[in-house]
Amino acid sequence: MTRIAKKDDGPEIRKVTWVGVAVNLGLMGFKFAAGILGHSQALVADAIHSASDLITDAAILVGSRFWNSPPDADHPNGHRRFETLISLGIGLAVIAVGVFLDYDAVTALINRQESHPEMIAAIVALFSVASKEILFRYTRNCGRKLRSQALEANAWHHRSDALSSIPVVIAVLLSIVFPNLWFIDSLGALLVGLLIIHSGYEIIKPSMHQVADGAADPETCEKLKAIALGVPGVISIHEFRTRYIGSDLQVNLHIVVASDMTLLEAHDLSEAVERALIECGENVVDALVHIDPYDAAKACENKPSN
Repeated sequence: MTRIAKKDDGPEIRKVTWVGVAVNLGLMGFKFAAGILGHSQALVADAIHSASDLITDAAILVGSRFWNSPPDADHPNGHRRFETLISLGIGLAVIAVGVFLDYDAVTALINRQESHPEMIAAIVALFSVASKEILFRYTRNCGRKLRSQALEANAWHHRSDALSSIPVVIAVLLSIVFPNLWFIDSLGALLVGLLIIHSGYEIIKPSMHQVADGAADPETCEKLKAIALGVPGVISIHEFRTRYIGSDLQVNLHIVVASDMTLLEAHDLSEAVERALIECGENVVDALVHIDPYDAAKACENKPSN
């Protein structure tokens, strides 16, 4: 079995996350102030969403110091599963925020709490859309470059914040143009909550797949099979399996080799297959290759008849 020591991407992840912390702190303050001064429940709800971003930022800042730890006696496969758990936690936190905001909005509608926002709320919400979209693209690109599931999950949390500000802008402008529609701002807050809940669900889906030891997607599996088959000396492969360990992949497979191959030659070939899989760029960090000798009689039995 060959295992590659993954580069410690913790410092880069924390650098990106600190940028998010600075942006979220500024936006949270602006939104709360503008929401209160501009009498907008929807913008206050959006400010709470920005505050929830700080919680997930903190989780990544702390967690990135754990999931890059090398394997040890208690965790022979490394600690990358911490990244999956943190991503799952981010998704659950996002959903909780959405549920809380929707409850507050529905309560306001039931109690007929009138809200008459002012233009400052729309201006700050527009500024938030632009800021969080830029932060989303920056964080997502870094997450893909570093192959960090948690960083990409946090990027989509930023995107949900940007999207949630759009109905705030619409609700505030409609409330200004049609002041008799007292419920528009509360409806905007309700829509913000629903968008946040959907965003949390999208974050949770890949995390649940990895927690359940899910396999790589079919396209990636076919690519890895082709790489193994492309190593000179490999006749065929079978019992091919993959599973995620955090954002990393572990690969197990059997390769069929010539029956007259020496033990040393077969061992060298298995290591060549392992190296090819690990170096292919698909984030494979662990490969286990089992050797099977070629059996001509069995091959003839399994060959389909015309």
